Amino acid sequence: MCGIAGFSGNFDPSLLVAMSGLVAHRGPDDSGMLVVQGAGGRVGLAHRRLSIIDLSPDGHQPMGVSCPCCEAAGAADQDRLWISYNGEVYNFAEIRRDLEARGHRFRSKSDTEVLVHAYAAYGLGMLERLNGIFAFALYDGRPSGRPEGVGQGDLILARDGLGTKPLYVAELSAGLLFASELKAILACPDVPRDLDPQAVDFHMAYMWSPGPHTMLKAVRKLDPGAAMIVSAGRVRRTWHFYDLPYGREPMRGGEAEVARELAAEVEAAVRRQLVADVPVGAFLSGGLDSSAIVAMMRRANPTERIRCYSIGFAGDGTVEDNPADLPYAERVAKHLGVDLHPMYVEPEAICQLPRMLFCLDEPQADLAPLNALLISERARADGITVLMSGAGGDDILTGYRRHVALGAERHWSWLPGPIRAALAAPSRAVMSGAVGALGTNPLCRRVAKALAHADQPADERLAAYFEWNLDGLRRGLYGERLRTGLSGHDTLEPLLGSLSRIPGERDPLNRMLYLEGKHFLADHNLNYTDKVSMAAGVEVRVPLLDKELVDFATRIPTALKQKGSLGKAIFKRAMEPYLPHDVIYRPKSGFAVPLRRWLRHELRPLVEDVLSPASLRRRGLFDPAGVERLVRMNQDRRVDGAYTILALLCIELWCRMFIDPPTPRVVS
Repeated sequence: MCGIAGFSGNFDPSLLVAMSGLVAHRGPDDSGMLVVQGAGGRVGLAHRRLSIIDLSPDGHQPMGVSCPCCEAAGAADQDRLWISYNGEVYNFAEIRRDLEARGHRFRSKSDTEVLVHAYAAYGLGMLERLNGIFAFALYDGRPSGRPEGVGQGDLILARDGLGTKPLYVAELSAGLLFASELKAILACPDVPRDLDPQAVDFHMAYMWSPGPHTMLKAVRKLDPGAAMIVSAGRVRRTWHFYDLPYGREPMRGGEAEVARELAAEVEAAVRRQLVADVPVGAFLSGGLDSSAIVAMMRRANPTERIRCYSIGFAGDGTVEDNPADLPYAERVAKHLGVDLHPMYVEPEAICQLPRMLFCLDEPQADLAPLNALLISERARADGITVLMSGAGGDDILTGYRRHVALGAERHWSWLPGPIRAALAAPSRAVMSGAVGALGTNPLCRRVAKALAHADQPADERLAAYFEWNLDGLRRGLYGERLRTGLSGHDTLEPLLGSLSRIPGERDPLNRMLYLEGKHFLADHNLNYTDKVSMAAGVEVRVPLLDKELVDFATRIPTALKQKGSLGKAIFKRAMEPYLPHDVIYRPKSGFAVPLRRWLRHELRPLVEDVLSPASLRRRGLFDPAGVERLVRMNQDRRVDGAYTILALLCIELWCRMFIDPPTPRVVS
């Protein structure tokens, strides 16, 4: 797990030093840089190493190979294969055995070297063989033996199928820049700092931005499961080598049989992902997903000491009306015989908000990353370099409230259009805060969210479940500059575009799960998990998103996943032999913090400063009167505007860090 950065085109080689410095936190163990003047122009590769597999100097990057099967012996740098790689390939040993049988010779034990040999042996088809989390840049300077479509001196960029590892790109007149984090691309002073109005609207609507959009017009995210070929600083080809495998015939078998097979798949995924030459710990919230991962870690290592980490809050045992995690985490730890290290989060933690946003590269309006950051820092201090996470369970096996709401559509979707429109209008009023305190009631808000788009076609309704704020509320907060930039903009378009890629999948819940994986997971949960953990020099692995497990899970009939209001039903059945019943069937709880309370107390001075009329007028994005009205109504408990206010805060703080100064800097 590492940080990568570089370029293809007419850039000064000294730029690599600055780019590498801005991802130094991702790889505190080693660093390297390479500039080659190949047939297609200048290519620069920078690498920051976090040593996980093969801790020796043989794992140094950028890495080239000296192998008769890959290239001519004694080739000059510009005539060789070079890679700068971030990630882990869990089936690298299997691939290596096949390559050795073909005559390839290795000098290290790293998965990085396997990637280079695999490219030489399998060409671009090697991407489809990989089971792992990765983003890499591979330079092919060989005069011959290249795959079809790859020219001498071309650069190949790729990102793993679920988007666990980030990869940003910017195409300028001088060529193309790439990096693990957006801030490294901004080390180049020629990158325009123009905001993308659509991305601002996405962040206000969803609390995150669907790829490929970022807050800057000039910078884009490479899609999960996508690759591109860059020739002399220009993108020659972009394609998807992996997509979530929905649209297939569901598996057959009774519930008990499918549950047993699912448990076996989870155990196999955990065993694959435990490979490491450093200590491995785990997040343990006491929820089903993280508890299942720790249970399988214990099965894989019955006697080993396993360190787990959880978050606790002082108070009455609830967080934002959700049951506290820590008592359940303690129950699981005792049941499995693992060490639990609780982290107690005090209100002062909110002072870390600017640092959190600097880590994220994007103004995601969620404080859950603070929890992950604190745990990662504690783990690193304890000597733990790898943490296993339960992220992804809700996204492939159900578990969110919107999955319940989607199932409830059968009770009203048959109604005539005019009646559904009559239901939608008052629901939108509740969502926009136009009906007073009703919008602050959690149950009323959830019902209103389910019905707010009742008058729209099926796919539009499905995509709209991901919106936190409706268009009417958002537009009331926007200034003239932003409204003008959004002329003709449809917030649902990226999600509807993704749905168009799976025409063969007609099950509404599977279509929603596809969007979970393509966007909510890749653009939100995985983005913040990677960024804040790597800020602490810790690698997070996500076994529930293992490629083989995902392939299995996408074929489970939806009737076994979501049973009325019971989400992850088949997963719960699968874990009954391994975990306490009260843990498996506990109420759903997110990775929460008491945001609503903090906004009325600890965060209030920050809100008054950052969202002051003077500050908003200087930026010109938001209407001071509209924002002041929202803050006042939230303070008086007339609307639940907590996450909308947080989104406004995050966008302004992000702009101060990434737009205002010449190079990114943390706001103190």
